[in-house]
Amino acid sequence: MGSTRSRLSPPMPGSVLWGWLGPLLIAGFGAILRFTDLGRPHAVVFDETYYAKDAFALITYGVERASLGNTDDPIADRMLIAGDTDIWVGCTPPEADPCPLYVAHPPLGKWMIGLGEQVFGMNPFGWRFAGALIGVVSILILARVARRMTRSTMLGCLAGLLLSVEGLHLVLSRTALLDIFLMFFVLAGFACLVIDRDRTRERLADWYETSPLSEHGPWLGARPWRIAAGLCLGAACAVKWSGIFFLIAFAVMSLVWDAGARRAVGLRRPYSGMLDKDLPTALLAMAAVPALTYLLSWSGWFASSLGWGRNWAQATSQGPAYFVFDSLRSWLSYQVQVLGFHTGLTDGHDYRSEPWSWPLLLRPVAFFSEPSATGCGTAKCAREVLGVGTPIIWYGGLAALIAMIAWYVATRDWRAGAVLVGYAAGWLPWFYWAIADKRTMFLFYAIPMVPFMILALTLAAGLIIGKADATPNRRAVGAAFAGAFAILALVNFAWLRPVLVAEIIPQSQWWARMLFSRWV
Repeated sequence: MGSTRSRLSPPMPGSVLWGWLGPLLIAGFGAILRFTDLGRPHAVVFDETYYAKDAFALITYGVERASLGNTDDPIADRMLIAGDTDIWVGCTPPEADPCPLYVAHPPLGKWMIGLGEQVFGMNPFGWRFAGALIGVVSILILARVARRMTRSTMLGCLAGLLLSVEGLHLVLSRTALLDIFLMFFVLAGFACLVIDRDRTRERLADWYETSPLSEHGPWLGARPWRIAAGLCLGAACAVKWSGIFFLIAFAVMSLVWDAGARRAVGLRRPYSGMLDKDLPTALLAMAAVPALTYLLSWSGWFASSLGWGRNWAQATSQGPAYFVFDSLRSWLSYQVQVLGFHTGLTDGHDYRSEPWSWPLLLRPVAFFSEPSATGCGTAKCAREVLGVGTPIIWYGGLAALIAMIAWYVATRDWRAGAVLVGYAAGWLPWFYWAIADKRTMFLFYAIPMVPFMILALTLAAGLIIGKADATPNRRAVGAAFAGAFAILALVNFAWLRPVLVAEIIPQSQWWARMLFSRWV
């Protein structure tokens, strides 16, 4: 019995205090990196020209509203930084006033940006605050989930440290774009499922020790952590539609975990037991809850008469039942329009890149660039916010992912499989869009893949260090190797950091940091 319980749910060794304190200290380090000079550059950076304004409209009107600045208009951008609400004029008859704005992404991420604007004002710090906070919390979550997966506080802290000094994560944490929120909810949903896996296996071990075996085994309860995962993954979809890839992949993965747990205790029909006992509650948690979460994220649109395609007057003219029916019809029509926009997005862009190139960091996005800055003490200065990852982490991560494939093929270890599923869900679907629709894509779309790349590095470090019963020499050499990689990542990040956070540096130093010609 004891061996069955240990296989189903290995104990968590080490101190509970350090299990929290270590990740919190790492998250604090990440917070310093993300909040220091968060308002720099004091300008509207890249697509902040859309999202900062949409967020302000949401907290003001409940829906996105057209303005002078929903294009790359430098005058409207300066008005935005100055907090001048005159940017919301410019709509002329026969359009309604305030003018509704057609937007291509769901509203949740913009609501979150808007909360920072509500508290800190319409300035770069205000619209970047929520992303920075979410970036810090994601470091804590990754450290904790890595600790749970490896049963090692040290390896959990390693994962958090690597995410703290990951360049693309840092840039997106300091920029008011949607992708950092997508990454956060995907990671949070994954973490909830890992906790759910532990909890349900503990229940299955209790049942195994106290009840006679049956073909299917027991029902394992309402699974609150899986419901929480559905809530998080529904929120991911409510930030960007690409969250649906993770929702589907993780739902299937969770059910496979259930069948594996039933097989581990010796049940004769684990898969039919999973379908009979686990699938009904999984449909609630991973289908109904995400759908409801996504729908609720549009509450401002439903409650307002100003939203794009809202047809409020028509919906309210024939009673409550017709209001519900016509509102849903209008909302579904809007979703179809958005789908058409995304499938037809093939415009050229200087910074577009293909998904095959993302792991190699071949074409990052310059979020902000001032090639003729002053103030560095030399005649020629520059400053930039370059949306690129820390190279040693990305290239090391690519090697670790290949190792995860080999490890999973050899051992079927669930941790390697989970990391590969998460990475694939964030990467492979984009190949379809690239081939079938020639869609315009950018490197920063890869940010949801980053936590799984770092988990692969962490698991690989655990393999190199060896198990607790390995020889002291083996563990010492392995720990030295893992520590050396962490130090190299820190050094690589420190070297790259000036072009991630718009520090003014001599142009010669700027050029030295351009790893490839396509970084320029």
